[in-house]
Amino acid sequence: METKVWSSTREVCIGNNRATVLIGERINPTGKKKLSQALMDRDFDLVRGEALAQVSAGADILDVNVGITGVDEVDLLRQVVQVVAETVDVPLCIDSNNIKAIDAALSTYQGKALINSVSGKERSLKEVLPVVKQHGAAVIALLMDERGIPNDPERRVEVASKILEEAERIGMSSQDVLVDCLSTAVGADSMAGVLTVQTIQKVKADLRVNTTMGASNISFGLPSRDLLGSTFLAIAIGAGLDCAIVNVVQGRPVALAADLVLGRDDYAMRYIRLYRETQGL
Repeated sequence: METKVWSSTREVCIGNNRATVLIGERINPTGKKKLSQALMDRDFDLVRGEALAQVSAGADILDVNVGITGVDEVDLLRQVVQVVAETVDVPLCIDSNNIKAIDAALSTYQGKALINSVSGKERSLKEVLPVVKQHGAAVIALLMDERGIPNDPERRVEVASKILEEAERIGMSSQDVLVDCLSTAVGADSMAGVLTVQTIQKVKADLRVNTTMGASNISFGLPSRDLLGSTFLAIAIGAGLDCAIVNVVQGRPVALAADLVLGRDDYAMRYIRLYRETQGL
């Protein structure tokens, strides 16, 4: 089971016991005043800088989100996707709740993008999946529906099954659905991390599809967020996580170390390469 996405020049394969794939999360204006203002001004220098920095740090895919109140997201997302695609050669994850913006961005993207995201809500299934199929893209499936985020792994897997069934019904391959097992804050619920890990394990065992999550959500509202996020990322990779949405500077060393311990790095070559990079050797 491999989920494949590509830019005009580079392909990325997710799953099948390959090295953990990292999606860089930094092109997102949430909580970033400078980036928000730059996007509103259609000044894309900061976007270019973020894209180059994340790829230099080891991002395999870049998430692109321009969700700001008061902008024409359809036009802005299309422009930013073009700018990022012209700046770096990695595949893109187009991140929006606006189906018209997703459609416009996919219409100009040269490659096979990953879409973030579809949920188990009926409206989302009916709106998002046909556009994903039309453009030959892949999609992240959020394990939530009209009742919210389920608080047990069995219900989360039921939502995943519903999304996969609808995708297959309209002619999509399950390989093109990447299941987001949903990490939530342990500060609000001390069992949240356990639930996510159990969901990853159950999705892999029952559905045999590839998995992802946003690693930083686990630490929201707590001190030493980097420590919590890194620890959780390593545990999740051990549980079967195939792909993580992360701050790559912090997440890459953790992912490489976990991959080495799990036998995904022959002769520790990727791990040693990272050490040499960080030591300037």
